[in-house]
Amino acid sequence: MSWLLLIAAGLVEVAWSQSIKPTAGFTRPLPTLVCFALAAVAVYLLSLAMRGLPVGTAYAVFTGIGAIGAITLGIVVHKDPVTAGRVAALVLIVGGVALSRATTPDA
Repeated sequence: MSWLLLIAAGLVEVAWSQSIKPTAGFTRPLPTLVCFALAAVAVYLLSLAMRGLPVGTAYAVFTGIGAIGAITLGIVVHKDPVTAGRVAALVLIVGGVALSRATTPDA
């Protein structure tokens, strides 16, 4: 269950990362409210996942999911450039997340 909570937290973090730009520097009230709410939900889910997972593993996987999602959405939605360095970063992050999962006991 901890891993499912962690995945959910990571997915909410991806949504949160995409909600920052529409706030226009936190000058638009509704987008800012959505941004803060998503951040709070992501951290809450992360805290629940940390009940059964080591803090370091949980946080590394959480930020890894966020990075993977943000880079991927940047490429797909915002037409960010695809470079060898970005692809290598994604591969390394996915490998790190998989290794963390494989070497952490289930909670």
